[in-house]
Amino acid sequence: MKKIAQVLIVGGGHAGCEAAYAAARMGCQTLLLCLEPSKIAFMSCNPAIGGLAKGQLVKEIDALGGLMGMNTDKAAIQYRRLNASKGPAVQSSRAQCDKMLYAQQMQAFLKTVPGLEILKGEVVDLIVVSGKIQGVRLQDGREFLAKAVVITSGTFLKGLMHMGETQISGGRFGDRAAFGLSESLTQLGFQLKRLKTGTPPRLHRTSIDFSKTEVQSGDEKPLPFSFYHRPDPFPWLSQVDCYITYTCLEAHEIIEKNLHLSPLFNGQIQSIGPRYCPSIEDKVFRFKDKTRHQIFLEPECLNTDEIYVNGISTSLPSSVQEEFVRKIPGLENAKFIRYGYAVEYDCIDACQLKSTYESKDISGLFFAGQINGTSGYEEAAAQGIIAGINAALLVQEKEPYVFSRFQGYLGVLTDDLILKGIDEPYRMFTSRAEYRLLLREDNADLRLSEVGWKIGLLSELHYQKFQEKREAIEKWKTNAYNYSIYPNASVNQFLSKKGLRALKDKITGNEFLRRPEIRWKDLCEIGFPGNEVSEEVWKQVEIQTKYEGYIQRDLVLLEKMKESEMLKIPLHLDFEVISGLSREIQGRLKKVRPETIGQMMRMKGITPAAVTNVLIYLKMQGFSCAES
Repeated sequence: MKKIAQVLIVGGGHAGCEAAYAAARMGCQTLLLCLEPSKIAFMSCNPAIGGLAKGQLVKEIDALGGLMGMNTDKAAIQYRRLNASKGPAVQSSRAQCDKMLYAQQMQAFLKTVPGLEILKGEVVDLIVVSGKIQGVRLQDGREFLAKAVVITSGTFLKGLMHMGETQISGGRFGDRAAFGLSESLTQLGFQLKRLKTGTPPRLHRTSIDFSKTEVQSGDEKPLPFSFYHRPDPFPWLSQVDCYITYTCLEAHEIIEKNLHLSPLFNGQIQSIGPRYCPSIEDKVFRFKDKTRHQIFLEPECLNTDEIYVNGISTSLPSSVQEEFVRKIPGLENAKFIRYGYAVEYDCIDACQLKSTYESKDISGLFFAGQINGTSGYEEAAAQGIIAGINAALLVQEKEPYVFSRFQGYLGVLTDDLILKGIDEPYRMFTSRAEYRLLLREDNADLRLSEVGWKIGLLSELHYQKFQEKREAIEKWKTNAYNYSIYPNASVNQFLSKKGLRALKDKITGNEFLRRPEIRWKDLCEIGFPGNEVSEEVWKQVEIQTKYEGYIQRDLVLLEKMKESEMLKIPLHLDFEVISGLSREIQGRLKKVRPETIGQMMRMKGITPAAVTNVLIYLKMQGFSCAES
């Protein structure tokens, strides 16, 4: 008997969790199929959430009503604010998590979601009829029908693990690979690529001499990831220290001597790995002038002795790993719980997808996560929530929702993937966002919670909380604007103590707050009635006031850019009939098939003249901005 669902999710990683929850929360009967339900939301690599630009993604997921931020706050064992001394545009949150608890809590939560069913099974074939997805076929012959299917297969498609000459089929340690789906995708016309990722050894805590390392403590006053689910008490779990040590010349010499045994250097691995998270053998080879590389020793759980050795990802033979690791200060007597290894896996060319992560050629078929060529839990979850939202909207016969790169890091990620594709695993950075001052971590709810509520993902209760916060921010911005500060003795005495010049003329509260040296508490200290304002409100007032000029400048530029985003290009437009386009540009356009003029303008190798020619052609053919 064939089982029928409205939305079917293939894979239970971080993308699959967000996609399944979003679709079910929005009212669709949703089925999550995975190889092993007990491994749902498992943290295969570093058990940490967030980081530079990644923290912004988690906050945006939470602002929409997603799961990652909420679950992180229930599993975090150390919080750290990165770039805290820099401006708000590049500040990001990071949390080291208890990896077992993270997975257990996500699994327990998903079991309570109305309309969501979880089953075990390996998908080997996609059922497609007349360009529309109909469902999936499992290895055991069962068929599951659905109006929308979201593929979130992670590193499992033809996954192959490497450690020296040893090769083991699997998507990660202890889990088997999936094979049939790659062939099915190829038969359907998808272009597959081969990527590589890796992981470092795990060491036993009691074998490490921490007296030879540097202590890295978490923040004294940590900030939660979730806007709407702050646990009480917070932090929810006991907080722990991490530690820092460094490689040394002796370790480098051992690695260099054994490069011929590394699958990365002897030709065993042909695929491309992440440039921004290279293996230790790659670091030693590429940066010969460096006498040491930083290593972070990070606990994986509160109740186990497993230490993640962040910074020495490797696929060297186990004997070589033992030899070089034991030259590192503090690790001389290291006891290995698990050796490092590399994983090769299949992914698709994301240029074949729309901005919703739906296939441009097969209606109802979506992709999210590492199968699109990304690295990282956060990038995967971000794609998952977008794909889940749009799969639900498709089933409900509603207009898709496209996140623009001007709206959030969710849009930057999507735009980069579908327009440029990848030649290495994609990782998010703040430098990828043109308007990062507008897309701050702290204002993710102000940018996206309205969207989450309108599409039915954010609850009414949390939307009311959001409205109250938004109204309070506007109220206190107005109050500061209307508050007058006079150049009297007490004010000037206060300024003198801070080493600032005395006031000569009356100024408003927001003019006073705009000074770089002045904080909200200073404004209150000279008489402004704002001591009782919540921290999340006054921080927003302070940031928006101090950066008002820059924010307004970016908003003006943003409005101009949005005009080109309104101009849609028909999905199956024949670019060969447009005069003035070179064969090279025609080829680029045929491959990517941009959905808007704005997307076309951001493609590699597209000239302003080519954009003009396409605009003229569309106008002559009578296409309106709304047509697609």
